[in-house]
Amino acid sequence: MKPQLACFERLGAPGWRALSEVCRAARRAGLLVVADGKRGDVPLTARAYGQALVGETETPWGTVPGLGADAFTANPLFGEDAIDVLVDAARSAGAGIFLLVRTSNPGAARLQDASITAPSSASRPGAAGASRPVHEELAALVAERAGELTGDSGLSGLGAVVGATAPQHLGRLRELMPDSVFLIPGIGAQGGRPEDVAPALAAGRSASVLVAAARSIAGAEDPAAAAEELRASVWALAG
Repeated sequence: MKPQLACFERLGAPGWRALSEVCRAARRAGLLVVADGKRGDVPLTARAYGQALVGETETPWGTVPGLGADAFTANPLFGEDAIDVLVDAARSAGAGIFLLVRTSNPGAARLQDASITAPSSASRPGAAGASRPVHEELAALVAERAGELTGDSGLSGLGAVVGATAPQHLGRLRELMPDSVFLIPGIGAQGGRPEDVAPALAAGRSASVLVAAARSIAGAEDPAAAAEELRASVWALAG
């Protein structure tokens, strides 16, 4: 389950209580909870976001638990030091994190596909000073830290949000992030198709994508049948 936090937060304190109840119900049903808030800030505040979503906070009156999500989405544009804090929060909680790499909204292209000159670093592939799209630099940030959250399966708990509405990038991003789970929005109401995710499965790991579809399923005449159809389509691509 991937609750959009803003839809609850706009209701104030009652909304957060409702979110907590929804998450508890999801866990009782055996579902994983991905808190979709796309959080990001300087390290001090990023630490507080981690505590709120997957951790806990020590106070003079005792420990206050956070939301208790299994994973959360985050904005990596504050850079490496903020990412490190969020990864530490996920590791401490045994949780996952999905960093925004190439989002599904139409306006993403102007910034995320723009070319930049990447800084020189021994940990980054390619020649120093070479130009590449912003989304590839973000993918490099994910790949550099993926090993810190690698599980028994070989897949990393440090994943990437990569939209299905720009499928031309999926193959290259899979090359750059072979061990990361891709959280893929954009199928259905935003115009993406199940077959568009095929390049993300090129590494042969059928468990390495989580396809997010909300409006196209919730608004279907038979939501359960629509969800099953999407599931079957993606598994067919995975072979």
